[in-house]
Amino acid sequence: MLQKIVDFFIFSSLYIALCSVLMIWQTSQLLLGSPPSGRLLGFVFFSTICSYNFHWYLTPRSASPSRRVQWTQHHKALHFILYLAGAVGAIVYFFYLWTYVPALCFGAFLTFLYSAPKLPQRIFRRLQKIAVGKTFFLAFVWVYVTTVLPIIVADARWNFAFSLFTASRFFLIYAICVIFDYRDREDDKAHGIRSLITLLNQKGIDRIFALSLILFFLSNIGLSFYHYPALYVLLLLIPGAIVAALYQRAKRDFSDYLYYIVLDGLMMFSGLLMLIFRI
Repeated sequence: MLQKIVDFFIFSSLYIALCSVLMIWQTSQLLLGSPPSGRLLGFVFFSTICSYNFHWYLTPRSASPSRRVQWTQHHKALHFILYLAGAVGAIVYFFYLWTYVPALCFGAFLTFLYSAPKLPQRIFRRLQKIAVGKTFFLAFVWVYVTTVLPIIVADARWNFAFSLFTASRFFLIYAICVIFDYRDREDDKAHGIRSLITLLNQKGIDRIFALSLILFFLSNIGLSFYHYPALYVLLLLIPGAIVAALYQRAKRDFSDYLYYIVLDGLMMFSGLLMLIFRI
C-alpha cells in the first residue's frame, strides 16, 4: 500500500510539481528577499502537473522497461485526467497573471516544444531529428520557469547577481539532465531522437558533466562577493557535491527511485535546506 502511494506521488508528477514550487520560493527569498507571488506558485504547480502528465501520456513503450514505464502504461487514463486537471488549474491562474502574458506564454511554448516530438503529426515528428540540444533545452526551460519568471513577475530589476544564480541553477540542472539522458540514450536511439548524449562517447559525456559542475561551483562562489549569507552559498553548493558523488553510481543503477526522487529532488534540495535553516 505504501509503495503504491509513493509511486502515485512520484509518477503522477505531484513530487516534481512541488519541487518547482520550492525552487521558485528559493529564487524569490534569496534574490528578492520576499515570498513569491502565490498566483505564480499556483500557475507553475498546475502547469507542471499538466506538462509532465502530457509528456508521459504520449510516451510509448520503452526499450528498457522500468517501474516508471510500467506504471505509465497501466495508468494512461490517470495521466490524461491529471493533464486536464493541470491545464484547468493553469488556465485559472493564467488569467490572474494577465499582466505577464508574454512571459507566461513564452514559458508555456518552451514546455510544449519539449514534448512535441512525441506527437504523431509529421511536423512534430521532424523535431526528433533536430533535438540535438534537448539536454540544454530542458535545463533552460526549468531555469526560465523557476528562476527568470519569478523575477519578471516581481517586476525586479535584473542585476549580475541574478545572472550568477541563474547560471548556477542552470549548470546544476544540466548536469542532472546529462545523467537522465545517459540513462535514456538507448530509448532515444530506438525512437530516432538525436541528442548530444547519443552522439558523444563515454569520455565526451564525462567531460560535459564535469564542465557543467565546475561552472556550477564557480557561479555559486561568485555569489559570495554580493553579500549573500555564507551559509546560503554553502547550501547552494551541497546539491552539486551530491550529484558529483552519485554520477558513477547513476550510470550503473537505473533505479526509478534514484532518478525520480533523489536526482530530481536535488534540483530543489538547496531550497529545502534554506527553508530549514532560514536566517
